[in-house]
Amino acid sequence: MLQLDGPTVTIDEVVAVARHRQAVELTAGAVDRMTASRAIVDRLAEGEPRYGISTGFGALAAVSIPKERRRALQAALVRSHAAGMGDPVEDEVVRAMMLLRARTLALGYSGARPEVAQAMLSALNADITPIVPEYGSLGASGDLAPLAHSALALLGEGEVIHNGERKSANDALAQAGLEPITLVEKEGLAVTNGTDGILGMLCLAIVDCQRLVGQADMIAALTVEALLATDAAFADDLQQLRPQPGQAVSAANLRAMLADSPIVASHKTDDPRVQDAYSIRCTPSVHGAVRDTLDHTRRVAENELRSAIDNPMVLPDGRVESCGNFHGAPLGFAADFLAIAMAEIGSLSERRMDRVLDRTRNHGLAPFLADEVGVDSGLMIGHYTAAAMASDNKRLAHPSSTDSLPTSGMQEDHVSMAWNGARKLRRIIDNVRRILAVELVIAARGVDLRSPLQPAAATAEVLQLVRRVADGPGPDRYLSPDLVRVEDLLRTDTLHEHLQAIGVQVA
Repeated sequence: MLQLDGPTVTIDEVVAVARHRQAVELTAGAVDRMTASRAIVDRLAEGEPRYGISTGFGALAAVSIPKERRRALQAALVRSHAAGMGDPVEDEVVRAMMLLRARTLALGYSGARPEVAQAMLSALNADITPIVPEYGSLGASGDLAPLAHSALALLGEGEVIHNGERKSANDALAQAGLEPITLVEKEGLAVTNGTDGILGMLCLAIVDCQRLVGQADMIAALTVEALLATDAAFADDLQQLRPQPGQAVSAANLRAMLADSPIVASHKTDDPRVQDAYSIRCTPSVHGAVRDTLDHTRRVAENELRSAIDNPMVLPDGRVESCGNFHGAPLGFAADFLAIAMAEIGSLSERRMDRVLDRTRNHGLAPFLADEVGVDSGLMIGHYTAAAMASDNKRLAHPSSTDSLPTSGMQEDHVSMAWNGARKLRRIIDNVRRILAVELVIAARGVDLRSPLQPAAATAEVLQLVRRVADGPGPDRYLSPDLVRVEDLLRTDTLHEHLQAIGVQVA
């Protein structure tokens, strides 16, 4: 059971709740903070008009709302803001978003009752996931429409996925033994005004990218062997001449993967080549730069996980102040930067696999690694597929955060578009995983065809894992299933775990 206190949530805990359905409960400290914050709102509700408590919202902030209509205002806000369109976003994104909105409420700066945060956690624990359309967030004031769709389910309205079935929120709550909630003053804003969807996607992306960058190093090492390339450029003393931290890690990974490789040793002398192409020799530079970008993104996400994101903020001294903490720029910039970096992982992978398939550059292998050249096309079209996705990534890597469209009668005249940036990042990650899967299939066949030369112990372990899901060289066969199965392999930590078991640590 994850204890949700507010300021101590980690990226791994977000993933555990979002993907692995870990249960969550509020701590007593979180309940106390929310109770104290709510008391301030209740007191101020009796006085002069306060934004979000006794006024309208956005461009309607100057409209004072009579006391008897304020609860109706909260529900009206959620209903009107639940205006998204498009396909539903993934369950894991919605679950992360719900957890993170409860996290902000638990900090005690939003003026929401503990019952509101508890309703979110109870829905998560009961496997109730609101259906949230993809389009609607501009990244300021946070993820208004997605959060409103999520909050609508707590009111017993809209639709959800419950135990794998799509149904009305009211039915799902009833079947789980839960009651719809009624929002009171300030709570309509509190449940909709945050960057939680963007942050949730960024947390999920960080975990996925960390795995993929390590896998990219492993796969590149296999490609080095397939091409009869050298590991000399990865030497530690050469890497120390350029002290970029990520580059040092990737180079160390390549050295570990290629340690004592008979294939690499086979051409250390009498090789007419002076140096390898950039796509091989510069792999640590590119993969390392991605690692450094990922580290920056992680710092941004960790800072946001300690942040109170709402507007207005209810402060312990009794003030209720408007602010701009809901603006998604920090997360949008990070998502765009990581998207650019990850797209380069795919671009470099595509260049490496192209060399393995080209008989003029693959140093003795058959064209496209075909079994019967002419009759068989080998892995030619697998490369086409990877090239298509690498090209798509170049389009997707165009930053969203450089765009803005004014809304809400010019009250919200600069928005972050960070939600769009996070959505694009997810698509790039999926493409990169598939591109790496194609390279892995190609590199594995290339190494197989170098027999009787043998690969290094680490690359041999990777090759064995590939051969469990995809057959080795031979006549042309239906290729897509092999590629998909290897893609599925890369969705897991299996490669890392098996290498660790034989004493090879890949970061």
